[in-house]
Amino acid sequence: MTEVQEDIPMPWLKTSEGIRAIHLNYEHVSPFEFVKRRGEQTPKDPAIIPFKGNPVSCGELLTSIKKFQVVLKELGIVKGDRVAIMLPNTPHYVIAHYAILSMGAIVVQANPLYTERELKHQMDDSGSKLIITLTSFQEKANIVMKETALEKVVLCNIGDYMKTIIHFLGSKILKKFEDPKMKTLDNNFNFIDLMNKADISKFEEAQVDIENDVAILQYTGGTTGVSKGAMLTHKNVSYNAQQSREIFRTVPEGQGSVLTALPMFHSFGLTACMNISFQLKVPMVLMIRFNVPDALKLIESQKITFFPGVPTMLIAMLHSPDVKKFDLSSLIAVISGGAPLPIQVAREFKQITGGDLVEGYGLSETSPVVFANPIGSDKFTLREGSVGIPAPDTICKITDSEDPKKNLPLGEVGEICLKGPQVMRGYWNREEETAKTLIDGWLHTGDIGRLDEDGYLYIVDRKKDLIIVSGFNVVPREVEEVLYENPKVLEAAVAGLPHEEKGEMVTAWIVLKTGETSSKEEIREYCKEKLAPYKVPREVYFKDELPKSMIGKVLRRKLVEEYTKK
Repeated sequence: MTEVQEDIPMPWLKTSEGIRAIHLNYEHVSPFEFVKRRGEQTPKDPAIIPFKGNPVSCGELLTSIKKFQVVLKELGIVKGDRVAIMLPNTPHYVIAHYAILSMGAIVVQANPLYTERELKHQMDDSGSKLIITLTSFQEKANIVMKETALEKVVLCNIGDYMKTIIHFLGSKILKKFEDPKMKTLDNNFNFIDLMNKADISKFEEAQVDIENDVAILQYTGGTTGVSKGAMLTHKNVSYNAQQSREIFRTVPEGQGSVLTALPMFHSFGLTACMNISFQLKVPMVLMIRFNVPDALKLIESQKITFFPGVPTMLIAMLHSPDVKKFDLSSLIAVISGGAPLPIQVAREFKQITGGDLVEGYGLSETSPVVFANPIGSDKFTLREGSVGIPAPDTICKITDSEDPKKNLPLGEVGEICLKGPQVMRGYWNREEETAKTLIDGWLHTGDIGRLDEDGYLYIVDRKKDLIIVSGFNVVPREVEEVLYENPKVLEAAVAGLPHEEKGEMVTAWIVLKTGETSSKEEIREYCKEKLAPYKVPREVYFKDELPKSMIGKVLRRKLVEEYTKK
């Protein structure tokens, strides 16, 4: 229940009246429970509409989840084990995710764009015993398996859930991921073969401690440059889905569908696409890779009512010359996150679709939704630059950036601190980092902002030095470490510069060693071998020296100021 704290102003309590509840009576159940209910109560209703595939019903989904849980047990997975999923938006992901939760194991969210270096760190850190991925990533997974605690690899094909004719004729997505045949290697298993052999009678749902048992390790970049696993409990994830349902209360139950273009391995896609679809009791329409033509077709054909996205997606749709050729009137609510949303984009979107487009705010550490602008209320008018008011049962305070014990009055700028049932338990195996971040029950986000007199939050600055590219976090230090491995580089600094479509772009400033020469293209090619595409510097500048403080620390902000003034 929302705590009323006399020393903390909470103007959003009054603002929320008539817009959404400030407190919810939560169902104290695991996210899997909502999936199970739909499978048992409405087995014929569609749960998933795969890319170029036939719908998967709620009953079929539940059966597949039970079978895959049996598969995992037979592969040696037990309650508490970490199991990595490195997949794009395919039915395999949904099946594997809920199967892992149903047995009390822990989902480790892995980005399919990870390089071997990045994947190795995550597998080492989490201690994952098994990874589920695509056949096209088989070689990468096996290389990492030799160097980590990974014991087994389960391989899926993009075409497994596509219509037979599409798979036969091929598609751009199939070609993009190559969809090769699985190689015969020790401890490598085919997803479909395993499912065909599974005895569903052996399924047994685990008893989990909703409050304390970790459901998901959601990896997030930090200002230290070390990727940390935020421990999200079953309660965190389940309650946040229920909070999100209340925020989007104007979206009707059982009508339309959810456009799932955000990757489900990202916390935004996990809650706002996958988990909320079971709250809304509508199917999720999967996009393996976002592109405007397919998105427009799907909104019209599948009567999409709810669309979570990032500004780059929404801007691309609005700028499409074909946007007015499609009937987008089914859209009721669109939530934008991951990067600042230009107010003009929200206005244009409303004019074209009739649906409300609002901005929200969240973090991997908060499952992730904590703030969102009101939707569908006569009391609401767009507030330029605001990410809205808190989710139900969520409290925010602004503290002095230098003295975290000092609370600031409304209107003053400081660090954003949060409390709520969606706040993580801590960082996996990082007690020191947890102690710095969770102080007296408050999550200190590191983000800088202010609250106005009505409780609307304005983000002034993101986490110090963190770069956000199309909603993905990029830690400068990680990119700098790769640059320093280049034998030609003497010094390197990385920061984010504004980008019209992506929000920010990774930019590198480099000092070469005496007598060495290089080029932007050469540096980019070097980074592509070691970093995910969104982390590769888009711009590279060569300098004679980098600006430094008196103690020799490179001043990234000076570099940013120098180039943003041009």
